[in-house]
Amino acid sequence: MKKTHQLAILRTFLISITLFSSGFLLAQQQTIDPQSQSNFWKKVQFGGGIGLSFGSGYTDISIAPSAIYNFNQYVALGLGAQYKYVKQRNYYASHLYGGSIIGLFNPINEIQLSAELEELRVNVDLDGSNSNSQDYWNTGLFLGAGYRTGNVTIGARYNVLNDNNNVYGSAFMPFVRVYF
Repeated sequence: MKKTHQLAILRTFLISITLFSSGFLLAQQQTIDPQSQSNFWKKVQFGGGIGLSFGSGYTDISIAPSAIYNFNQYVALGLGAQYKYVKQRNYYASHLYGGSIIGLFNPINEIQLSAELEELRVNVDLDGSNSNSQDYWNTGLFLGAGYRTGNVTIGARYNVLNDNNNVYGSAFMPFVRVYF
């Protein structure tokens, strides 16, 4: 009984020391400087695109949010997401979704050069065909240039990986890029 009593006292003592000292240990943790944390968010910009198109039996809806981090006034790097729904009545309906990595270079304030690697999953349901669906990945590497004023850039980009199986009608694409 004596040994059990000593173990209980030792256990109580160790628990008390641990609880008492944990307050001191937590007080020694470093805190994040609020100014350094806010400097990060001052260099982040959000933007993207929204598209809506209707025609005779045709529907095209897209949303593509993105965010970039400005390392300095010349270089920015960011991530984007994309979802697109396209339907041509009596022919097909498709869902495209994926992401991209974008790099921006501004040699002067008015000129913006870009490189964007995009990876999309494509799901197509064909109407009136023996094979009712197609599922595949589409990769694009877009190199572009544009005129920049404020938060808006207007330009064109070219998919250097373009082939006949590309989900876009052309390798050459105009763009309007806006970041806030």
